[in-house]
Amino acid sequence: MCGGRPCVRNMRIKVKDILDLLASGASISEILEDYPYVESEDISASLVYAKPHH
Repeated sequence: MCGGRPCVRNMRIKVKDILDLLASGASISEILEDYPYVESEDISASLVYAKPHH
């Protein structure tokens, strides 16, 4: 958690930040390039987290 929001692997980047980047049209490769400490598995985990749970 970071400021009460879920974060990626205890880093300061929030799941919402990853989702917002994707929603704004950023590709996975662009995110990985811009945030070298983020791994593709982190992006996948963010998408799984965002999936509605029934």
